[in-house]
Amino acid sequence: MKFYRRWQPVSAMTFDLDDTLYDNRVVITRAEQLLLEWLAARCPKMAGFNRAQWQAMRAEVIAADASLVGFVTEIRRAQLTLAASHCGLNETEAKALADDGVAFFLHERSNFSVPSAAIDVMRKLAAHYPLVAITNGNVDCDRLGLSPLFRQVLQAGPDGAAKPDRALFAKAQSLLGEPADSILHVGDHLKADVRGAKLAGFRACWFNDTKRPLTMQRHASLLPDVEITHLSQLLMLSQ
Repeated sequence: MKFYRRWQPVSAMTFDLDDTLYDNRVVITRAEQLLLEWLAARCPKMAGFNRAQWQAMRAEVIAADASLVGFVTEIRRAQLTLAASHCGLNETEAKALADDGVAFFLHERSNFSVPSAAIDVMRKLAAHYPLVAITNGNVDCDRLGLSPLFRQVLQAGPDGAAKPDRALFAKAQSLLGEPADSILHVGDHLKADVRGAKLAGFRACWFNDTKRPLTMQRHASLLPDVEITHLSQLLMLSQ
């Protein structure tokens, strides 16, 4: 654990989910591969798209509608709709395929188990602090058994603009009923989590399980208050 500012006790915590409580990269890689197989079975022409083409279609839909930025589910829906149209489906067919594809993906991206060590830490923290989750992702916390640990799970899109925008942090502060500077936000992303938290007046904990040097990170525009490499280190802050 490394402190960048003098530590003062906090009265509440907020948590990022993806790549903080579990390795989301592995989960997404698997879900996307299963989605590609599902799409190819539904529309064989989909199998002809390579990775570069999928990335280009993602960039195209974002360029066409900047309001999609930060809303990962709607970006994927628009991307699949565009891909379906390139395969010759009409507007109605393309939309239906995209909607079904998104539903399939959302099921698979939540088809995993959160590490028991992370669950154990969160249960212990929940006994000391009120907790709120703040995520830019679309994981199903009910399926993962995470919902009981939090007063509420706030998701970019339904609950406000994506981090680092202040919207979700402000909503979390309102739910917690605590001063911003007495709330610690924990997350792995230096821009979305650390910068977002600091701009909202929260204190920030950088979860750096890969032990990356802070000074070498391109998103390190604002210092966190504390850096940890294991979630269990948070328990030391509650002692």
